[in-house]
Amino acid sequence: MLDLPQWVLDSIGPMPMPVDNPLTVEGVALGRRLFHEKMLSDDGTMSCASCHLQEHGFSDPDAFSTGTDGSVGDRNAMAVINLGWSENLFWDGRRHSLEGQAHDPVTNPIEMRNTWPTVVDRLQNDPLYPDLFQAAFGTSAVDSDLVVMAIAQFERTMVSFDSRFDRFYYGGDSSALDQMELDGMALFERHCTQCHDLGLFTDDDLRNNGLPFPVTDSGLAAVTGLSTDLYKFKVPTLRNISMTAPYMHDSRFPTLFDVVTFYGGHVDANSPNVDTTNLTGLLHLPNGNFTWEEKDRLIAFLNTLTDSTFLTDARFTAP
Repeated sequence: MLDLPQWVLDSIGPMPMPVDNPLTVEGVALGRRLFHEKMLSDDGTMSCASCHLQEHGFSDPDAFSTGTDGSVGDRNAMAVINLGWSENLFWDGRRHSLEGQAHDPVTNPIEMRNTWPTVVDRLQNDPLYPDLFQAAFGTSAVDSDLVVMAIAQFERTMVSFDSRFDRFYYGGDSSALDQMELDGMALFERHCTQCHDLGLFTDDDLRNNGLPFPVTDSGLAAVTGLSTDLYKFKVPTLRNISMTAPYMHDSRFPTLFDVVTFYGGHVDANSPNVDTTNLTGLLHLPNGNFTWEEKDRLIAFLNTLTDSTFLTDARFTAP
């Protein structure tokens, strides 16, 4: 159910698990079904999986997802990868558990546009779900808390640790990366691990990374009301990054080349609250930017973070 490599336990640590929602075979199975369940949306056309596509690292290849009434969102749907270790969910960090994260899209007026009483009524009157809830939670009475608990259980099993980088760095396979990729890894460790540390490839923090204006989304500040949080957004994982385009909260960068070019010389050091502490190495590159060769090497390394097993794992598909 959650078979983590020993190196994950040693270098990252066990996945934190809420005492009131431990993983069970029955709970994960129910969560998987609910993750793909279109009855969660008002008109029965959308599920969680509609905007979180497995082949794209459970992110959305569209810049912004479209809700059931045709409304278009204003942030790219984040990848669902290794979120069991995360304490800050969504781009603005407004939720601090997977249970909380699973709650919001159902009632969001530009996403599923439903109400929880409607969802509960539909599931309660379905011929399958009462028995599935009984098996998972010891009660056939459906409620919203149990729905999000089941989805959270399933999402905790969505772990990705079988990339070529992992086989090289943790598995000792010296042939897994070529010289260009190794050069890219050296550049990455020099300039990028302040925020994207090896292992999870995110520090789970919210930062202003100096995106050039216009930045119309205030990010964390919209949650806290603090001017010191303006333009701070969640640092996303880079695992499977080659499959999760477009990039940034506002999808402004369509390719990894655009991302690397931005970080290699176009960070706005004057943006309010910009994280100059962790961006120092990028703000003072020897040539003012990454060279063409360095960009190619960095992108080559980022491509080694793709985990094809995760992207095709049948345990995550619709039951």
